[in-house]
Amino acid sequence: MSGDSSVSSAEVVLGFLEEAESWRLLSPQFPSKVGGKPAWLSQRGLPSLSGLECEICRLPMAFLLQVYAPISGQDRSFHRTLFLFCCRTHECYAANDSRCMKVFRSQLQRRNEFYPYDPPPEDEPPSGPEPDQSVLSVSGVKLCWVCGCPGNKACSRCHSVTYCGKHHQTLHWKHTHKRECGSQEAPTVTTSTFLFPESELVTEPEEEEEKKEEDTKEAEEEEEEERSADCPSLADTLAETDLEEMAMHESEDNKVFQRFKKRIAPEPHQVVRYSRGGSPLWVSSQHIPSDEDIPPCTCGAKRIFEFQVMPQLLNSLCVDSTGASIDWGTLAVYTCSASCNHDDEYRLEFIWKQDFSSDQHAQMKPT
Repeated sequence: MSGDSSVSSAEVVLGFLEEAESWRLLSPQFPSKVGGKPAWLSQRGLPSLSGLECEICRLPMAFLLQVYAPISGQDRSFHRTLFLFCCRTHECYAANDSRCMKVFRSQLQRRNEFYPYDPPPEDEPPSGPEPDQSVLSVSGVKLCWVCGCPGNKACSRCHSVTYCGKHHQTLHWKHTHKRECGSQEAPTVTTSTFLFPESELVTEPEEEEEKKEEDTKEAEEEEEEERSADCPSLADTLAETDLEEMAMHESEDNKVFQRFKKRIAPEPHQVVRYSRGGSPLWVSSQHIPSDEDIPPCTCGAKRIFEFQVMPQLLNSLCVDSTGASIDWGTLAVYTCSASCNHDDEYRLEFIWKQDFSSDQHAQMKPT
């Protein structure tokens, strides 16, 4: 995905999940992806352990997805990736509460100390030995074996693996490390139950014609409804219950939700909508942020909308359990309009979680 400060609200790029060879999802390939461990961009200035904790339960958050979004014509943002993390504790997902999620921005100049000046080849894996999916450090920063986030707490017996804290050390011990610790065999590279399933995030532009057709159809429907409202004989023939249903159908919240469903209908499997400087596609008329709700960047620049995560992604995360699932209607990410840089450190950006009503949620069940 690529961004440009001049992107208008009409220009939307859709993200879809696709299987990919493991080497394509590593840092040198500058991937956009969902799940697995983060493919860190800058190899220093990583988020702190406390920065990667859920603000509600204070447990480590899981990596959800990353979007590669360089800004054309801005050298400091030649490489630029946004990283989204979320809590795996379902109790933290109170209605419209965003404290269980965080998003970070990392960016680099084209000439930097970590990657070649020229882009990597797209059709062939890197030469040399097979990439190690269990890398435990980047540029001297030790990483947690379970989640891939910074962690310097080593196993006290073998000292060969590190963790972000006691929580993930215990998880790995129960999963495989109890059998492997102290043995001569290399630790088994297994996918932790803490991680979400890994997929590449591939993109394509949203079709303009489909939007125009939807807008035209919507306008025609609204005109028809106005004509119907002006006809008293029609209203006289409706039962009281029918009038109540019509009133509910005409509620502002329902209008917004129906608009959401119509807009995504041509591409129902989209999991991300990217439109830097554009506008989110809200699922409800409730809990839409005002300008005052979006805090400015620490540099003083205004934050602008960049992308949103769709509810369809939940179908691919294997998180469903009766009454105990993480959940959202949509997640809107806002980033520094200047895309400021601070010595290649990861910058905390802003995320807004909007939830469905109970009726809307029932209508958004997987197709």
